[in-house]
Amino acid sequence: MKPSFLVLGGLAVLLSSCAASPCMAATAEAAILLPWGDAAIALAQIVTAFLAPLAITAATAALARIAGPLQVLITTTLVERLVRNVGDYAINAVAGAVRGRTLSVPVGSAVIARAVQRALDQAPAWLVTAAGGAEGLAEKVFRSLPLDEEAATGNTLPPALDALRAGQGAVSPA
Repeated sequence: MKPSFLVLGGLAVLLSSCAASPCMAATAEAAILLPWGDAAIALAQIVTAFLAPLAITAATAALARIAGPLQVLITTTLVERLVRNVGDYAINAVAGAVRGRTLSVPVGSAVIARAVQRALDQAPAWLVTAAGGAEGLAEKVFRSLPLDEEAATGNTLPPALDALRAGQGAVSPA
């Protein structure tokens, strides 16, 4: 008997379907699955637990190192602004003083006394202290004013400071 074409075709289909099924497939090696994603997350958490405090400590140390000079810079800027503002006020408040013109010794003393009194009355105490108190502030105002050639610390500052101590707050520019 001769096998028929249909029998041979059916047998071929049956064999190919058996060979393609997973239960009949032969594996060369068994695959091992590792949960590496979980391990990577755990490792990242451990590294973060150690590095985060170190980063915070480094940032705090850098801020502490910068804070001192930054405070000095800000205080110096505020003192300079105070000297400029009270000097401008005093030039406007004292008779005979004109902005942009050279001041004589008596007018300069009056301007210094008025400027220091304004700072003592209006500025915060810590800022006046940072400026060197009344005497230090008077010296700073003295240096900021356009004064005559005869003006010196010996003949301009003492009348202004004497007027401040006497409570007048201003010297007569006579």
